[in-house]
Amino acid sequence: MVKVAGKVAIVTGGGGGIGAALARGLAAEGASVLVADIDGAAAEEVSATIDNAHPGGAIGAAADVSDEAQIRQLIAQAGSAFGPVDLYFANAGISGGKGLDAPEDVWDRVIDVNLRAHIRAARLLVPGWLERGEGYFVSTASAAGLLTQIGSSAYAVTKHAAVAFAEWLSVTYGDQGVRVSCLCPMGVNTRMLTPGEESADPLGAAATRAVTSAGAVLEPTQVADAVLKATDDERFLILPHENVLEMYRQKASDSDRWLRGMRRYQSRLLGVA
Repeated sequence: MVKVAGKVAIVTGGGGGIGAALARGLAAEGASVLVADIDGAAAEEVSATIDNAHPGGAIGAAADVSDEAQIRQLIAQAGSAFGPVDLYFANAGISGGKGLDAPEDVWDRVIDVNLRAHIRAARLLVPGWLERGEGYFVSTASAAGLLTQIGSSAYAVTKHAAVAFAEWLSVTYGDQGVRVSCLCPMGVNTRMLTPGEESADPLGAAATRAVTSAGAVLEPTQVADAVLKATDDERFLILPHENVLEMYRQKASDSDRWLRGMRRYQSRLLGVA
């Protein structure tokens, strides 16, 4: 059982949403937290609120975590402020790539943030964790990584890949002290939830409606609570929306039926008879 009290954690995408809730939850349980976000001001604001409640408990940093050099700097900064990093929450993520016509630079950016950022962080952290005999990598993927995402090609593909990478990490290093969890929520009340619906793109609007109509939209604090409970239990798959598990089972039991159902669902979302 992993207890976060006294541990050092990095949370990426920590300037808002799930990341900010995770950072606050970790600090409340006694962890020291580096809050990282591409929006440095947002990261500093979150870390300041944590520090007010838990003096010395957090620092903020601006970073693009698709850049390995910047991840390395985060790890060094956390080490200098608090000590060696024990837990890494690869939470930063972006949407994009609504269809086959998504340009190459959009695919590259989504792959870099949603997948390669996880690979690059693990490459830097796992060797040290193996030497110490412990470490924890928590990947924020999505229910889209277990099912798929209607309307958003790059998001669906990279979230599947993030799940696969987390599985590979656990299989490869799980018996050597490296713990891995993978978060796969559906709708969460963050800035990423509604832009598609607000766009003029029918596929983007369908993507948002698919998420908001498939189950409850949770608050970031609810998701963070589920993550902290799962890491405490060392549980791999974190499903804040319980119905995702049943959907996943249905998909696995009859993929052709599931695909037909998804096509019907997509047609309804797009208003196609």
